[in-house]
Amino acid sequence: MPGENLSRDEARQRGDLLSATGYEVALDLRSAVGEGPVAGPRTFRSVTTLHFTCARPGAATFVDLIAPSVTSVTLNGRALDPATVFDGVRIAIDDLQAENTLVVDAQCAYSRTGEGMHRFVDPEDGEVYLYTQYEPADARRVYANFEQPDLKAPYRFEVTAPDDWQVWNNGAGDRGADGVWRFAQTKPISTYITAVVAGPYHYVSDTYRRALPGGGELEIPLGALCRKGLAKHFDADDIFLVTKQGLDFFHDNFDFPYPFGKYDQAFVPEYNLGAMENPGLVTFREEYIYRGKVTQASYERRANVILHEMAHMWFGDLVTMRWWDDLWLKESFADFMGAFSMVEATRFTNGWITFANNRKAWAYRADQLPSTHPITADIRDLEDAKLNFDGITYAKGASVLKQLVAYVGRDAFLEGARRYFKRHAYGNTELGDLLAVLEETSGRDMAGWARSWLQTAGVNSLTPQVAYDAEGRVQELAVVQDAPKEHPELRPHRVVVALYRLSPEGELAAYATAGTDVSGPRTVVAELAGAERPDLILVNDEDLTYCKTRLDDASLDTLRTRLGALTDPMARALCWSALWNMTRDALLPARDFVALVLAHAGRESDIGVLQMLHTWANSALVHYAAPAWRAEGGRLLAEGALRELRDAEPGSQHQLTWARFFAQVAASDSDLTLCQALLDGSEQVPGLDVDQELRWAFLSPLASHGRAGAPAIAAERARDDTASGERHAVRCLASRPSPEVKAAAWSDVVEHDALSNALVEATIAGFAQSGQRELIAPYAEKYFAAVERVWADRSIQIGMLVVRGLFPDLQDDPATLDAARTWLAGHKDAAPALRRLVTEAEDDLARALRAQERDAAA
Repeated sequence: MPGENLSRDEARQRGDLLSATGYEVALDLRSAVGEGPVAGPRTFRSVTTLHFTCARPGAATFVDLIAPSVTSVTLNGRALDPATVFDGVRIAIDDLQAENTLVVDAQCAYSRTGEGMHRFVDPEDGEVYLYTQYEPADARRVYANFEQPDLKAPYRFEVTAPDDWQVWNNGAGDRGADGVWRFAQTKPISTYITAVVAGPYHYVSDTYRRALPGGGELEIPLGALCRKGLAKHFDADDIFLVTKQGLDFFHDNFDFPYPFGKYDQAFVPEYNLGAMENPGLVTFREEYIYRGKVTQASYERRANVILHEMAHMWFGDLVTMRWWDDLWLKESFADFMGAFSMVEATRFTNGWITFANNRKAWAYRADQLPSTHPITADIRDLEDAKLNFDGITYAKGASVLKQLVAYVGRDAFLEGARRYFKRHAYGNTELGDLLAVLEETSGRDMAGWARSWLQTAGVNSLTPQVAYDAEGRVQELAVVQDAPKEHPELRPHRVVVALYRLSPEGELAAYATAGTDVSGPRTVVAELAGAERPDLILVNDEDLTYCKTRLDDASLDTLRTRLGALTDPMARALCWSALWNMTRDALLPARDFVALVLAHAGRESDIGVLQMLHTWANSALVHYAAPAWRAEGGRLLAEGALRELRDAEPGSQHQLTWARFFAQVAASDSDLTLCQALLDGSEQVPGLDVDQELRWAFLSPLASHGRAGAPAIAAERARDDTASGERHAVRCLASRPSPEVKAAAWSDVVEHDALSNALVEATIAGFAQSGQRELIAPYAEKYFAAVERVWADRSIQIGMLVVRGLFPDLQDDPATLDAARTWLAGHKDAAPALRRLVTEAEDDLARALRAQERDAAA
């Protein structure tokens, strides 16, 4: 509904007028159980008692509530007519007093989109599971409130639930003699981080203990929970290990004890995010519980998310941005602190390599789109806010913070954080509040740094420029800085420039380095004058700054033949990132990038980097390679993947990674025959355990190439009678190469609203197969005809899935590009968030066509 939006101006006006002093929320969730459909949306009773003050008695304002119906509204003892004051999105209230009490009795709807109170029925055993997800503004789907981050308040929740359920909330609680769960009052927090989880979850407990400096002991009850069906896979011990290591790190460095009592972590089904930092009750997508064998990269990713959400307890929950313009004050910091704490406090000591290779790729892409924005963004309303949970707010912001640590020093940075928490505990902040403490602790003027890094958009490129003397030594080495013409800011960069050369043993290692401050268009690195001629120059060694690293011709030639000989895994990751950016920028033909992967990926020791290389190689083939070369490129990738699979150490994570990549690129008759043989056991690769998740990986290409039909998929679904199995089956069914299948999948997603968010995502993933371009070509025109209606009719979460997922990027020709531009030209009054999504997809398509042209020229 368009009326669900909330503007920044409205929030500011209401924030100036009101202060929330407390909530009591009573929910009755017994209606969640029950068989069969219900008339209209399935609802639950929600009664909210909201206490607040008003700076101008007699004024009017509104309360946020998205609900099918309201039974009663009482303001300061005065009954208001729900039919008059409630429009489905807001409750109008007037004649306010200095102190006010509002009571709203409503029927709120359970969700299937992951927004508000999500209801999930486990296909395995029929059990019902509930959880909430509110960011940025969906608490109003569960209880009446002031849905903006600066109107913090303490909360008391009570929940009535089925007798065999357990219920969790931000505060500790238990079930009373009357069967009602009552929870301790929270500290003042924002609406979007309140939370309820309810159902027959499997629960494991532990305790974190820490000696306090002045004597005594800090004790934090820990909990971890998941669906009963996943209990046999639940490695709670490892989750608790990382949790305790993180709590140690943050207590050591923040000097502000964890402020929210207990620390529960719930792994929930059909989650539409990675995780959410609800204080005392963090929620995660249950895919972080692994049903089969996974690589260390998966455990590292989970640890990073656990620590990211833990960092939010301070950056975001204790101290919260005033409005979503300063979303970076929590997300950039949590992204940085997640990697920082993981490297320093856990077994995942190579986390910065993953960050450089994986996380920053997300930022580089986002920062080159027409929709790029400064880290401190201009967020006009909630739709803007939803789309700004992006690679700039997270990964670019975190990269800039890493640069800030190099700029001001680690000690000054952490001391600034400590002062920030003490000064603004339980309050709200803006950019200036953070800069003030950093200026105090570092002694540096932060205004110029903030203007360049936080208040301008775009990514710089750093390129080495070198001249040699007659004896072959470096005469002058300079770093040239460029910026795109749309965002011409040249920034200050603290970098390490490193020279690498080949040893007699064939290893490529650094022999000279120099730390330097790059500023302006050209910076000479005087310390490296006189050095012997290098085989490779790396201008952002150690990955201190945020930039696109360019390569001179000699360095590129070295990497073509010797990339795998680089001994430093961070340097390899940075070189791979540079090569991928060159491919995306149409400076390196896609077939050359594929050749580099085939030549050198087999020697990559870091499993996370290897997985990223597989993703990039496949993207290069699907989007950036000339159409005439795709079949040849696919054959080469499949042959290379199979060769590496057979050569990998039996039972190793590298073997598993190459097996998954082979399944992803398998297309020929012989490839598909091998997939079928590995699936039915008639052929084996020594050491490769074809568990249930790998079975789905091998079935997927068989389905999309027409070698496995509905009966085979149904048989696999019966073998894996779980929620995960259902998602895999839906994806495989939608991937079959049939016009009828595509029509049904399109109808399920675009014309109907019965699927949950997880099944919408699975259907879209199956629909869009790179080898079925001709089959799905008719849907390009249908997309542009339907997209505005879908955005208007669906929740923003489902709208985003459909608009992004069904954009016809596989119809990669000028006609599709023209269609996208025609739609944008003819829909200038469409919702800005919708226009942003289509504009981003149009720009990706234009980039792909430029890269294809470059590849064809090769």
